Amino acid sequence: MELKLVNSKLLSLSKLVGREVKKSSSFLDTKLMFGLNGTHKFYSCRGVVLKASYDAASSISKENVIVDTFSCQINGTNCSGLYLRDVRMLDASDDEYGGVLINPQTLPSNPNIFASALRASLSHWKLKGKKGIWLKLPVEKCDLVPVAEGFQYHHAERGYLMMTYWLPDDPCMLPSNASHQVGVGGFVINDKNEVLVVQEKHSVPALSGLWKIPTGFILESEEIFTGVVREVKEETGIDTEFVEVIAFRHAHNVAFEKSDLFFVCLLRPLSTRIMVDDLEIQAAKWMPLVKFVEQPLVQADSMFKKIIDICIARLGKRYCGLSVHQLVSTFDGKLSSLYFNTVEDSDSNCQAK
Repeated sequence: MELKLVNSKLLSLSKLVGREVKKSSSFLDTKLMFGLNGTHKFYSCRGVVLKASYDAASSISKENVIVDTFSCQINGTNCSGLYLRDVRMLDASDDEYGGVLINPQTLPSNPNIFASALRASLSHWKLKGKKGIWLKLPVEKCDLVPVAEGFQYHHAERGYLMMTYWLPDDPCMLPSNASHQVGVGGFVINDKNEVLVVQEKHSVPALSGLWKIPTGFILESEEIFTGVVREVKEETGIDTEFVEVIAFRHAHNVAFEKSDLFFVCLLRPLSTRIMVDDLEIQAAKWMPLVKFVEQPLVQADSMFKKIIDICIARLGKRYCGLSVHQLVSTFDGKLSSLYFNTVEDSDSNCQAK
């Protein structure tokens, strides 16, 4: 194990123990430090064969230097002391839950260097009482995965893999990966009582021939009310204005065992000319509401039928949906979207009783 020279001008250990110390063929260059707490004494010796034992539990570290205890034997005489081991700590920051976020930008590329730094860092963080450790590995450094012993997979995105390590002996309290996907559907109806409908290119055989409302998934960091407007525009070319969330469905074990939240939104059309997205959509058109409701597949499915009934009730002002209101919370200082409707809401044209 490589030991660090603290001061080459200090008294050598060979002088201290006398000329009885014999030179070793291993030519081991060892630098020792005896005493702390204001009595720092440093000694160096060449040619002394040390039988060292390392006590990881008593390690302390500061500024990338690890201080460890050791025991040795010189010509049959026992000795003990401390030595400095220059091991680089991983660059990291504390999170707000008593854990640590390892900086992915400064991770060493060499697996051996990473393994050494990770072991030293984990020991250091455990002594400091840290809990959850988050290791974000960019795709170009995923060869470090086998080296991260004890870490568990948390989730993966296109550009990185996230792994976690729980240091305390009590049960892990780290949150699981995202459990839901969020979908939206746009119920767009014009002043002619026509609904904007599409037929998808790729669908299950049971839905073959069905004319349905445009649907899609919300993107990362995207609002529901902006996401549904985007999806309708991408699939049909129609510009719209968000009015309300009419209803939402919650289903489980939908895709990759994830749950699904699907929001049906009422939209007001701002244009009329349809331009179909050839990648996803087979056809799109304005369809009279009556014919849309009369489709056998709609009438046979309780979920489809109920959604249409709710939309029709909203058009007849016999039902109130949820308008979007953007507010800033003092808890986190962030702008959030709150969906609600009240009778006193002057911005709503809903007159449900």
